[in-house]
This record gives sequence, structure tokens and C-alpha cells, in this order.
Amino acid sequence: MKRKLKTIDCFFQRDNPRATPIENPNLTNVQDSDPINLHTEAAELNQQETLATAFERDPGKRVQILRLPFDQQDEARRFYISEGPYQVILDEYPLNDASHARRFQSNWFKQFSWLEYSPHTDRAYCLPCFLFSKKPIGKYGSDTFTVKGFNNWKKVNEGKECAFLKHMGNSGSAHNYSVGCFNNLKNSMTHIDKVMVKENEKLVAEARLRLTTTINSIRWLTFQGCPFRGHDESQNSLNQGNFLEMVKLLASYNKEVKGVVLQNAPKNAKYTSSDVQKEILSIVARKVQKLIREEIGTSKFCIMVDEARDESKKEQMAIVIRFVNKEGLIKERFLDLVHVKNTTAVTLKNSICAVLTANSLSIEDIRGQGYDGASNMRGEWNGLKALILNECPYAYYIHCMAHQLQLALVAASREVQQVHNFFQHATFIINVVSSSTKRNDELLAAQAEEIAREIELGELDTGQGANQMSSLQRPGDTRWSSHYKSIQSLKKMFSATISVLRSIANDRSVSKYSRGDAAGALQIIVKFDFVFILLMMEKIMKITDVLCQTLQKKSIDILNALDSVSNTEVLLGNLRNDGWDPLLQEVNYFCEKNDIDILDLNHKFLDVTKSRNKNDNTTVFHHYKFDVFNVAIDQQLNEIEDRFGGQATDLLSLCAFLNPILGSFDMEKN
Repeated sequence: MKRKLKTIDCFFQRDNPRATPIENPNLTNVQDSDPINLHTEAAELNQQETLATAFERDPGKRVQILRLPFDQQDEARRFYISEGPYQVILDEYPLNDASHARRFQSNWFKQFSWLEYSPHTDRAYCLPCFLFSKKPIGKYGSDTFTVKGFNNWKKVNEGKECAFLKHMGNSGSAHNYSVGCFNNLKNSMTHIDKVMVKENEKLVAEARLRLTTTINSIRWLTFQGCPFRGHDESQNSLNQGNFLEMVKLLASYNKEVKGVVLQNAPKNAKYTSSDVQKEILSIVARKVQKLIREEIGTSKFCIMVDEARDESKKEQMAIVIRFVNKEGLIKERFLDLVHVKNTTAVTLKNSICAVLTANSLSIEDIRGQGYDGASNMRGEWNGLKALILNECPYAYYIHCMAHQLQLALVAASREVQQVHNFFQHATFIINVVSSSTKRNDELLAAQAEEIAREIELGELDTGQGANQMSSLQRPGDTRWSSHYKSIQSLKKMFSATISVLRSIANDRSVSKYSRGDAAGALQIIVKFDFVFILLMMEKIMKITDVLCQTLQKKSIDILNALDSVSNTEVLLGNLRNDGWDPLLQEVNYFCEKNDIDILDLNHKFLDVTKSRNKNDNTTVFHHYKFDVFNVAIDQQLNEIEDRFGGQATDLLSLCAFLNPILGSFDMEKN
């Protein structure tokens, strides 16, 4: 038997429950050979035609969730969850039609929070199962608490056989699954979009914590001038380098940092690689350069450039900006460090222009330039100075005075062959004596004995801070003051040095190579030639070192600096004219004190660099006075005059009179 049943679904909006019902266009064909089932279904459909409404609170009247349009199902679930189970409290519930009539009890609502009651059908329902259960499969009882409703009140209070308890079932039952879905949807924080947002916020916070730890470690190491990388940065290394060890130290004081940075950090977002370190350093450098540029403003500036070779054998050029800020104070700021392929003037000039352009500075605003005095920068026409002057004629070149002096003295020492050899031999002797801690201890012990002996003989004065113990100092190639300190220490510890060299040369417990070096150094140090140049250079550098220290003072003005240069030239001239006899007397006394043979100055001097000529009557006196003493001083004077004379000195003299303390000056006089 075929019957065509037409159902009317009334969809009412939440804010308008009395809206006019509309006809559902969906038609359902029902074919069933069982007249009983057909009659039951027809009765239910007839009931739905007149009573069922969407968003209806009464569970006996509302339309099933799965029969609603798909786009309205989620809205219906949120509505019923927000309203909660429909639990009507009546003074007296109706009796059912069973042989032993019983009625619904309101105290069941307290025992089962999911329970609903429909006054219209006098049946009980389950709200979570109504909202989230699957479509009934036709199995008996699968739709009791969702579609038909339960009214067999006799089976409620039967202990374990309670119908409500059986409906709930175990933890894996369909009811508990629906309850879980109900609670998840009820708790808005567990929605997938909220969960994703919350998880994303957590990941962002952890990433920022890792990045902050990295930045703080980099800043500290940078300010302290410490290297970042370690020799072995593997997980099993005992020392992974300063950077990673600093991160570990920070993590040890913060459990959150330890868990996020060290233990649970993703491999692709640790922020500890060398590339990340370099990128962060470059960002910090750009921010510092931006602040320097803002500090300069529209002021004119000077550039100071120096270049050096680093440990990786690459030429690095440092650029420093000198300017007057808004408060009228002179400031010097380190601007950049760039790698240059070579040190030619054109390459350096292009690199300087690139740095200035990157920092929005113009080469036309340069009012001064200073370099390290290397030969490729000092050319009048093709040097870096000339290239800058071609584009900016106001960029006057003034060399660093203290550096000029040091370069002058180093160049002068190399011009005199005997002085050059002396420093080579002195370095060799110092290396032999100070090559180990054992030898250094022997040197200090021998010095202590020598000081005690001289004090006993009355040759040394005693007092607080006098006669302190020291060690031999090696001379540096770029700092002439280190040569003076090296000579002073060697002169002071001359006798102790000889004692240590003799001890090493006669010690059979050391290697033959060490004994050979000690014997060779001993043959050099006990000669008249070595002592003469030692005391001669000590006198010359005593004069020039005063000028060197004066020029390095920050408080000295230009006129005092120029006066110091003139005074040094005068003192060197006096030493050349009147210093020979006092020097010779001091050399003879020093040789007698240390048992060194004194040469007869009237004997013929044999120069091993020249072929023997019977007509060459050069004496020892002539060699040491005119070929060594006079030439060494003349070279010093020539270098000082060459580097401190000319346009730069005249410009400095004129600039000095801009000081209002000096008042006006006579142009013809100055």
C-alpha cells in the first residue's frame, strides 16, 4: 500500500516565535507492508504537522536536528545549548497508561542534568543525544530518548536496571559521546577557531621569548667584545661557545626560558644559528647608524679612516665620523666597518662613498679627513686625500700627530741598518729569555739578587715604590712607545738577562736547540755594539717619548702640540751636538760593570758588508759617531720635519687663533 503523506514543518525564528508557518516543499513517499508501523508513523507525522516547530523548547514539539536544513543545524544547536534542558516543574505530573500507573518525578532533574520533560507528550528526552546523536538506525530503543520519548516510569528506580542509567551507559557510549560534544560546543574556548587562535598566541609568545633571549645574549657579548662562536658547538660539547653558554646561563635562572628555548624549541625556530646572530647584529648596527645620522643632522663632519687585516686575512676598513652636535660638543662616532678587496686609493674612496650614501650623508659636507699615513693614502695627486679633495675642496687633510710621530720614528729606525739589526736582536733575546715560565722565574730571581747587591753597594736608592720587580717587554711594530719600554726593561735587567742566558746555555737538561739559541743570544748581548746602540736609542727615545705622550693627551691644544714638536727638534739637535761624550762615558761604564770588552776607538773599523780596501781608513770612532750616532738622530729630525711641516702645520696654527681666549692675532706675524 502506497500513501503519500505531506508534512508541514513550521520554522519559527527565535525572536519571533509566533511567525506564520510555511509549507515544507519536501515530499516524503512512505511504503510499508506493516499496517501497525504505518499507523504509528502516520500518527507521529500528523502530530508533527500540527505541533512541531524549530527552535521550540518543548522536546515533544520540536523538529529533529537532522531534519533541519544543513545551514540551520548549527544555529539550532547553539540555541538549545544556551537555553539548557527543558525541565518543567509541575505540581502534579499526569499518570501514564500502564496497568500500574506511575508519573514523572521532578527530583529526577537533579540526578540527571541532561534529562528533559515534555508536558505535551508526557515523555522524557535527552538533550545531548537530541543535538548530537546520529540518525536512528532502526534498532529498537535507538530513538527512545530523541524522537519517541520515554514514559515507562516503572523502570526508572530499579538500581542498575534503571532505564536512565542504561541510556547513559559506559564511557564509550553514544550518550557520553553526545555529552562530550555538548560540553565542547558549550565551552566557546574549545571551538576549533578559538583553539587555533590560542595555540597561535602561545607559539608567538614562545617564539618571542626565544628571540628575546637570543637578542639579550648577543647584546651582552657585543658590549663586552667577546666572540660568539665556539670551537665545538655540538650537543655533546663541554663548551659550546660564548653565545650558547650564555643562553644556557639565562635558562638556568628561568624555568620558562629553559623549557621554551632549550628543551621544546622547534628545530626550525631556535634562533641560535650563526645566520640569525649575524642578522640580528646587522639590525642593531642599522639602528645605531640611524641614531648617529639623526645626531649629525645638518652639521658638517670629518672622516677618520683606518684599515687593518683581521684573523681571516681580510682587509677591513673602519670609518669614524667626527662632528659638532646641537649642544656644541665635539663627538666621534664609529660609523661602519667594511671589507675592502685591496688598499688602493680608488677602492678605499669608493667604499667610503658607499658608506656615506647608505647613511644619507654627502661627501660635499666633509670638512676634514684623516688617515693612518700609509703610502697609498699620502699621495699628493693620486692618493685618497687628493680624490676626496677633487669632489670636496673643503675636506682638509690633517694627519694624527701622535701617529705621525710613531710612523716617523719607526721609519727612521729602519733607515739605519745598525738600529734595525739591534731591534731584531733585542726581540730574539727577549723571546729566548721569556719563552717559558721557568725561565721568567729565573730572570726575576736573578733580578732580585742584582737589586739587593746594588742596594748594598749604595748604587740604588730605596723608598716606597722603588726597585719593583718587572719582566722584559717585547717591542711592537706599530707603537714606538713600546720600543722605549722594551729598551728600558732590557737595560734595567741586563745583568739578570746575561745570567739566565748562561744558565740555559750550560743546562744539559734542555734541548740542544734551546742551548744553541741561548748561546747565540749571549754572543750578541755581550758585545760593545749592542750596548752602544742600546744606550743611544734609550737617550733618543727618552726625548721622543715625551712628545709622543704629549700628543696623545685629549686636553692638549693645537699650539701646545706644535710647541712640543719644536721642542723635540731642539732637544734632538742638542743631543747631536753635545751628547756624544756623555753617551760614550756611559757606554764605557756600563761595559765595565757587566764585564764587556770596550773597543779601541782609534782602531780601524772592519765593515763586513764591504770588500776589504786597504785605502779605507775608517776608524771605530768615526763609524759609531758619524755613521750611527749622527745618522740616527738626523733620520729622526728629517722624518719629524717631513711629517709635521708644510700646509697642515700652517693650517693648524691658523685654526688655533680661532680660540677666543687667545684674542686677535697678527696675520703678518702668524
